Amino acid sequence: MKLMPYWIDTAPKFANGQTEAPSGEVDVAIVGAGFTGLSAAIALSKKGASVAVFEAGLVANAASGRNGGMCNNGFAQDYVAMSATLGRERANMLYHAFDAGVSKVESLIAEEGIDCSFKRVGKLKLAAKPEHYDKLARAQALMEKECDPDTHMVTRAELRDEIGSDRYFGGMVFRKSAGMHVGRYGQGLAEAAARRGVRIYENSPVIGLKRQAGTVHQVQTPSGSVRAKQVLIASGTSAVGPLAWFRRRIVPVGAFIIVTEPLSVEMLDRLTPRRRMTTDTKNFVNYFRVTPDNRLLFGGRARFATSNPASDAKSGAILQRSLVDVFPELVNTRIDYCWGGMVDMTRDRLPRAGERDGLFYSMGYSGHGTQMSTYMGAIMAEVLDGRADLNPWRDFDWPAIPGHFGKPWFLPFVGAYYRFKDLVG
Repeated sequence: MKLMPYWIDTAPKFANGQTEAPSGEVDVAIVGAGFTGLSAAIALSKKGASVAVFEAGLVANAASGRNGGMCNNGFAQDYVAMSATLGRERANMLYHAFDAGVSKVESLIAEEGIDCSFKRVGKLKLAAKPEHYDKLARAQALMEKECDPDTHMVTRAELRDEIGSDRYFGGMVFRKSAGMHVGRYGQGLAEAAARRGVRIYENSPVIGLKRQAGTVHQVQTPSGSVRAKQVLIASGTSAVGPLAWFRRRIVPVGAFIIVTEPLSVEMLDRLTPRRRMTTDTKNFVNYFRVTPDNRLLFGGRARFATSNPASDAKSGAILQRSLVDVFPELVNTRIDYCWGGMVDMTRDRLPRAGERDGLFYSMGYSGHGTQMSTYMGAIMAEVLDGRADLNPWRDFDWPAIPGHFGKPWFLPFVGAYYRFKDLVG
């Protein structure tokens, strides 16, 4: 079993990064070479801007390359509750932004010729308990009327057409959702940006950001620096760099994934005949899908913990037990990959994007980053060009999380609370 992401292990390596130390001046410096930063770099280069991207590690090697490869529309939260909290009009605007995120991924793949097995197979959200089905059904009825007619309910009696398991009590299908190989997608975005003249510096953490005369910023790395007219922070809660203000507003939560050995088509036709992107309604959520080479990817929270090799292996063992609970016939199936990554969670599980003290930012995707990060990269290119009105998150305040200063010391307590909620319903 490899303790590394399947996506990264099975994708080509980015070969066009900068080999010289950063220097000179650019129109825009971007901190972070994940989907947000690379999407923004492509959009800005199309506008004629000179762009430099700085990545503390390797291209698309953090959250962008460590997720489940699901490109899903719809909220993680209950649509009924979101409408009540935000108002119907605002909730619908945000819902359509997630729709637009999936479409943006699809169009960018087509425009740049990225081979990443993108396919709109739909998402299935499974009810872990009978009362969860009733809640999904209420949400779906309102969504179908107000914002998304491309959804439908699946009763427990009909569920065998969707999944080869008796563990669940029905579910909701979002037909616009898609899946892809996020490793190949990330490398494809980087190659597309490099072809357009974007300078991408790997292993180049930003350790200093200083505003100089006027609006020019000095962007400092261990090996050199550039001057930039504008800066976009697209790195989430990076452990390095002068980003303390952002760290107080985002909680990095571990998410963990295992991937099986290749399975027969006959078995996959029994387990997941429609090849949906599938998730459930638990707080300790599980999700699964089929990879392009016919493995079953199975992920979830497993534990409220940070990601490191020991934690990943411990979480992988929990996930394997959950996998067998859902699909008992996989009890003797070999696990080939196990890994973890950090999900940047905001307090309300909604992204944030805007400008603060002359720095632009987009982050906090809270588990829906594959599509929203790509979309917001393109949107932030417009925001940097003076179109702040296009930012769907422009009017959201973002107070600090009380007692949180960067290290999530409270995660075990949060985990215990959500585990109790799963037990009692």
